[in-house]
Amino acid sequence: MTDLKSMTEAEVTDALRAMGEPAFRGKQVFTWLRRGVTSYDQMTNLPKALREKLAQAYPFTVPQVARKQVSARDGTIKYLWRLGDGNCIETVLMRYHHGNTVCISSQVGCRMGCAFCASTIAGKVRDLTPAEMLDQVLFTQMDSGLEVSNIVLMGIGEPLDNLDNVLRFLELVNHPDSLHIGMRHISLSTCGLVPGIRRLSELELQLTLSVSLHAPDSETRSKIMPVNRAYDVETLFAACHDYFQKTGRRISFEYAMIDGVNDHDWQADLIVKKLRGMPGHVNLIPLNEVEESPFKPSRRLAAFQKRLESQGVTATVRRSLGGDIDASCGQLRRKAMLEEQKGECSQ
Repeated sequence: MTDLKSMTEAEVTDALRAMGEPAFRGKQVFTWLRRGVTSYDQMTNLPKALREKLAQAYPFTVPQVARKQVSARDGTIKYLWRLGDGNCIETVLMRYHHGNTVCISSQVGCRMGCAFCASTIAGKVRDLTPAEMLDQVLFTQMDSGLEVSNIVLMGIGEPLDNLDNVLRFLELVNHPDSLHIGMRHISLSTCGLVPGIRRLSELELQLTLSVSLHAPDSETRSKIMPVNRAYDVETLFAACHDYFQKTGRRISFEYAMIDGVNDHDWQADLIVKKLRGMPGHVNLIPLNEVEESPFKPSRRLAAFQKRLESQGVTATVRRSLGGDIDASCGQLRRKAMLEEQKGECSQ
């Protein structure tokens, strides 16, 4: 691995030892990289010769702000970051009474093909490295001046389609000499990649798993979420039940309310049936309209919520933040791509 920022402290130490340096230099470098330095020259307690060797052996890049939009309504901040290779990703900082939450991307683009999502329109370009995920948290915090207390992997990309890098990111962000954000303050959202859910079950991480359900029946779900053709609703819910039995952690089910598609009473009743024997929370999401999509926001959101709650299922409506700044996942990146007609963003 040549990406020093994606290495664990032990790996950084080994890399420094291989360069003839004492072990304590590894901890110094690892800590510096979590402070948002933009070059090795800022690592002032390292000898100049070592800084020069590191720059040659392990060059690193930092994300640049391509666009930044701040909501006049609620203070939500949306960043379009330009990465070292010119690709762009989105990060959203949301303010709540309990602290500040950052929503990060895990891939450049997405290949899952969900019909109502802007992130997937241009497909997947590549996976993000652990460092690129960590940098979203770190540099958002630094640029905004606001301390991040919670992380959601719910931006562009499917985290379980980049699971090895995501697991490394979780290890890095949780480290005491890094941002030290605990697993119970981290949520990971998946469209339903069952092998990844089962792997998380075995690891017994104490993060919050969010499953993008969006329909409780396979006929509907397959029409709007191609992943259902590989792992249908029955397979998905079996994995979710196993996840709860293994970890004891309640799953949050994300449900974008689409008019005339997934907002019928019988679908609410089917959700209740599927959740039986497993505590689950249904997060109803007012649909964000995407220009290229024919889907419209449901007019039955309140009735759907009431039907779930009347049968003992906890159902909440997601608070809409940043509606005036393209805060829905993928919208800002898509907008930049269309405006510049270059496939990726640039200035």
